[in-house]
Amino acid sequence: MRRLSIPEDVTGYELDKAVRQELQSLPKTLAEDVAKNLVMVARLLDEDAPRAYEHAKVALRLASRVGAVREAAGFAAYHTGKYQEALAEFRAARRMSGRPDLWPVMADCERGMGRPERALAMAGEPEVQRLDKAGQVEMRLVAAGARRDLGQPDAAVVTLQSPELASASVHPWTARLRYAYADALLEVGREEDAREWFAKAVEADHEGLTDASDRLAELDGIEFTDALDPDSEDAEEDIEGEVEEDAEGSVGSEVGDADFTDEDDPAADEDDSAADEDDSAADEDKPVGDDEPRA
Repeated sequence: MRRLSIPEDVTGYELDKAVRQELQSLPKTLAEDVAKNLVMVARLLDEDAPRAYEHAKVALRLASRVGAVREAAGFAAYHTGKYQEALAEFRAARRMSGRPDLWPVMADCERGMGRPERALAMAGEPEVQRLDKAGQVEMRLVAAGARRDLGQPDAAVVTLQSPELASASVHPWTARLRYAYADALLEVGREEDAREWFAKAVEADHEGLTDASDRLAELDGIEFTDALDPDSEDAEEDIEGEVEEDAEGSVGSEVGDADFTDEDDPAADEDDSAADEDDSAADEDKPVGDDEPRA
């Protein structure tokens, strides 16, 4: 089995205590290898999902009977768009742990596989009642997404309307819930209401989980340009302006350094006139030689 490179600072003790306890059923050396790969899955999941998936596959080959490993493999597959594989891993993890918290992401896998009607059915099953508040909000988000998948945007708006949405309290899921509601409102043509809820999402999004601020600016007709982006129009105009200024400065310098001709120099003209008068006077005093024709 091919071993993947793991940084030296990864020890395996970065995992939650509950996960480490699950791994205690394995031989010590094997448990350490699995733990390190699980740490890498967590580290890479958001920034490099394909690499996280590779580490998850290694952990899965080493310890496929550990629920935490099956769950990690499920999330790695989910983040790489392998929804069928992810669903299988989540189901296995749920059977092993008995926990209900994977239910919303399992429903979202059904959406990813093109089965939104199945996701809606899961949203109505008793299992949802076992979820905590965060899990129920996630289930509501998945159900609203399924409604939109089915071409039912108005139903999606209604699905998201809830006490959690109306609450002024801010929770880890608040920004995403408000954002989803604003986006659903925009789809049904309620632009003013959508703007209001995008603004509320911005207020709750302290960690930058959404692009609500960009969506709000877009509705307000504000466009942002990157001054450092060479492809932006403003950057091109600035560069053209600098080139023109440099060209004008260069021309001015060349003119300043050029030699004036006598034709352009008034003082030279005066000197030439004086010289001509002296020459004329000299010619009058000069005796006419034999070779000169007489008048």
